[in-house]
Amino acid sequence: MRPIDLARDHGLSTQAVRNYEDAGVLPPAERTPSGYRVYGETHARALRAFLALVPAHGHRTATAIMRAVNAGAVDDALTLVDESHAQLLQDRRTLAAVEDALRDVSPPPTPRSGRFFVGALAGKLGVRPATLRKWERAGVVRPQRDPATGYRVYTAADVRDAHLAHQLRRGGYPLARIAPLLDQVRKAGGVVPLDAALADWRDRLTRRGTAMLAAAAELHTHLSPTPASTTRRAHTGR
Repeated sequence: MRPIDLARDHGLSTQAVRNYEDAGVLPPAERTPSGYRVYGETHARALRAFLALVPAHGHRTATAIMRAVNAGAVDDALTLVDESHAQLLQDRRTLAAVEDALRDVSPPPTPRSGRFFVGALAGKLGVRPATLRKWERAGVVRPQRDPATGYRVYTAADVRDAHLAHQLRRGGYPLARIAPLLDQVRKAGGVVPLDAALADWRDRLTRRGTAMLAAAAELHTHLSPTPASTTRRAHTGR
């Protein structure tokens, strides 16, 4: 088939098809004596596999998978698929840890003054003062300073953030990802408004997992022998 035929069948431009071939996503096309590209069913299967891989694994990984397949490095391609599945599992576990932390968050009562100093808050959380200072440098907690003494002072909101950060850390959540989450908590005025964001996060993971199933089917079809080649092996005994 011509480039325009392959492109139309998949809702693409002919230039996109050429670009995919140049990028190694498609196997090299055959050429007519006059130099025109000619594509076959193998190219169509490769393109279907790639277009299914993109929403499942991302454009960069999908490209790397198809390049490996076209180079005959199937094990390398499957390793990339496995790594992407492992990342999805980690993302699911992270979401579960966040949901658990938000569900269970119940900051310890503040003192009568409504403020904690670093030592008292560290004692309540069961961590060292140095840990709270590390969280501060990472932007996880943002205590103010007492104007008279210069000591760190944690308000009720700071205590909430520190308690939530402590639970997330226990769940294996890295500080670099806790800080943006707590920014959302601060902007929302609490943890309840984050329910919609967490539901959207779960939906995105579900869609990605479903896309991986579809991509696996297309990749398997592309890697499987054609009926003609299967019949030929049966007749030759090879």
